[in-house]
Amino acid sequence: MRGKEGDIIKLINWETFFINLQQDVKLFIFILGVFCLFRVGFIAVMHSFLSEAVTMEDIAAALYYGCRISLKSAGLMVLVTFGFCTLLNVLVRWTKLSSIRFYLGAVYVTVLSFLFQARIPYYQEFHMAFNQLLFNTLNDDVTALFQTVVKQYNLPVRLLSATVTAFLLCKVLKRWLASKTYSLPRFPHWYQNVAVRVALLVTIYYLAIFVRFGGSMTYAYNIDWENSGITKDQLLNEAILDDVQALYRAYVLHERVRSSTGLDMDPGRLADYGGYVSERPVSSANVDDYLRKQVTTGAAAPPRQVFLIIAESYANWPLLPQYKDLNIANGLKGIIAKDNAVYVPNFLPNGMSTISGVMGVITGLAEANLYLNYLPESYKEPYSTALAPQMKRLGYTADFWYAGPSSWEKVKDFALAQGFDAFYGMGDFDSQAGNVWGCDDYYLYQAVLGRVRDDRPGFHVILTVSNHSPYTVDLKKEGFDEAVVAAGLPEKLRDDKELIKKLGHFWYADKMLAQFVEAARRQYPDSLFVIMGDHADRLNIETNPPLYERYAIPFVVYGKGISKESLPENVAGSHINVTPTLLELIAPQGFEYYSLGHSLTKGNNFGMNYGFWITPGHIGNADNDYTEVHGAPGLAPPDRDKIRQEIDSMRAISWWRIKYGKSLKI
Repeated sequence: MRGKEGDIIKLINWETFFINLQQDVKLFIFILGVFCLFRVGFIAVMHSFLSEAVTMEDIAAALYYGCRISLKSAGLMVLVTFGFCTLLNVLVRWTKLSSIRFYLGAVYVTVLSFLFQARIPYYQEFHMAFNQLLFNTLNDDVTALFQTVVKQYNLPVRLLSATVTAFLLCKVLKRWLASKTYSLPRFPHWYQNVAVRVALLVTIYYLAIFVRFGGSMTYAYNIDWENSGITKDQLLNEAILDDVQALYRAYVLHERVRSSTGLDMDPGRLADYGGYVSERPVSSANVDDYLRKQVTTGAAAPPRQVFLIIAESYANWPLLPQYKDLNIANGLKGIIAKDNAVYVPNFLPNGMSTISGVMGVITGLAEANLYLNYLPESYKEPYSTALAPQMKRLGYTADFWYAGPSSWEKVKDFALAQGFDAFYGMGDFDSQAGNVWGCDDYYLYQAVLGRVRDDRPGFHVILTVSNHSPYTVDLKKEGFDEAVVAAGLPEKLRDDKELIKKLGHFWYADKMLAQFVEAARRQYPDSLFVIMGDHADRLNIETNPPLYERYAIPFVVYGKGISKESLPENVAGSHINVTPTLLELIAPQGFEYYSLGHSLTKGNNFGMNYGFWITPGHIGNADNDYTEVHGAPGLAPPDRDKIRQEIDSMRAISWWRIKYGKSLKI
């Protein structure tokens, strides 16, 4: 027995490992404490930027989530010392390795001290704690910038303050690392020692997971810079991010903007593309002139409230007859069956992700390989095709409701820049359940019902999140019957619990949507509902489904002034057709508006997006000749030249309008 123990000890110097591990834990605690200290200091120094509605509960939430996200930053820093000191010291007996840990720690706190001082003027200028504009510094007038920092933001004082802070923290760190460490417990039997060491390694493993996911053991409740904006205050949301996370965000955003190269197209053909889009003779050097339209028929009595619901991962395939036995889309089916509802099954999302779909609905512009939400041009003024400003011209107020954090993909900033009057994220209303992406749909819909006022016309965009991995809704509590869904599955899939769980979340999202529409209809009888998915391509029963089942989403309009005849039978479209269709249904005759896509009320029968096109009987790849048949048989396939012209025109005009603005000339 002793021989076995000796062999194990020879592999790893456990005593050295245990002592060094304690030193790493000390450094981790110290760095985490520095992050938390600077977070409190930032809030205190910048308290004048806090809104009047902020409560101590909000501040406590910011500090709590900030501590969680700083677990990652501190863990990343200590991982370096763990590799260079702890692991190396196990293999090499060198006493000076302990000094390396202190010097690395001193570098960390020094850098953090200077970043803390830099964050304050940066926030005063940009209202963010470091963003992608940081990478534009060298492109600016560096001399003028330096003089501004010196004069306006007291650079010498800040440098001195950072130096003093770093010096004091290094002194404290040195004493903290010099504090007592403990020896690894030793027992008389070899298997007891082995058990202790295995337990130590297992503990390290689980602590690493806890740190990696920001104070959680699973990705479902992970916190990172994209979902950290959980409070209703901008300063507190920025305070949650420590400087390491803020710099990481700046880098990621910079890379996204840099990758927004757009399309390889011929600028000389833009006038031709514009002429095709406008469907009328236009002689102008202004792109918007090609996008100008007028309402043909119009509505004499428009609805007072308009709710536009973008349902997370709501694909069209569960509405198809062959999947009726699954019973996961009965809510929307019930709405579609009503006399004052119309349903378009030939509809595509703008892109393959939620943000692409949202961009298509908000701006009315097609996916053109540009990150609209990160481009400075998107924040100068709303695009002429943007939906919210055009609804406001009709007398509606415009608000955006999102079940997730307002920091996700800059959705709040983008929505407000594109004309919305107000934005509400999960930090703005009460919720009791949710995951990394946001609160359960129930709480989002309850917030809308509780806050929408009927004293004036309102336009409300609602973006849900529950039907998204990780799937964490308490389905049993919501009344989900697994047996019903399992009975509708093929024999080989009836015991697939993970698939049934995913289908259960579709069922939940559908149920909450239908309940909201019913409640809102009672509360606001004079209302209209526009319902669609943000994208599909996340969940299918078949391993290799047809293109239609994989990518199509539903488009439903229900409520005041709607009948089965409101839209022609064989129409097709995508998110860029939402704005013209809605305006043609509710605006007065002759109302002038701007849109890239054409209204479904006028029989538009072609939809396109980032990679595919659809008609009432066919769907195909936008960049090659691959085509599949779907829907009613007997419909003629579209002409290949028409497909190419439609796709090239929509993409080119969108790309140019986003990249270069209104003028056709650079």
